[in-house]
Amino acid sequence: MTLPDLLTGSLDVAFVGINPSVYSAERGHYFASASNRFWPCISRSALSLRARTGLGIERLGPEHDRGLLAYGIGFTDLVKRPTPKASDLTTAELAAGVKGLLKKIDRYRPRVACFHGVTGYRYVHRMLAGAASEAALGLQDVRVGATRIFLVPNPSGANAHFSRDDQTGWYDALAAYLQV
Repeated sequence: MTLPDLLTGSLDVAFVGINPSVYSAERGHYFASASNRFWPCISRSALSLRARTGLGIERLGPEHDRGLLAYGIGFTDLVKRPTPKASDLTTAELAAGVKGLLKKIDRYRPRVACFHGVTGYRYVHRMLAGAASEAALGLQDVRVGATRIFLVPNPSGANAHFSRDDQTGWYDALAAYLQV
């Protein structure tokens, strides 16, 4: 059991997580845990304004993940195996996920693939930019075909390095890049 990819052609952004949590997979929705900051932060961001307006709601939640496809927002993961914590994944699983993920990005061609956190993105970055290059938050210098890459902090509640305001600010920066 895992979460299905929520991808289609003509997306503005495809959010790429490290892998689904067991909790999210059991519930069938991305970022389902109440401690995850994705839904509260994206709901405060300009990035979701069109979707919130179209859906007639103020705050998005996990139950809206499929509905966001109609507003140009999709979801996938580097590794599809659910775990209690991303740290339960092996280095081999993370490295093996890269080729499949790059094929998905190349197939669906979102304007931006937005990675949540350096942990998962690091493996993609090494393949695209080489081992000597460091990844930093924001717009990346590498692409997958025509798809630009954007890196934001991981919204997990366990990521104490960034506040909710910081997280929302990164989604706003992505919105400004997309000019949605």
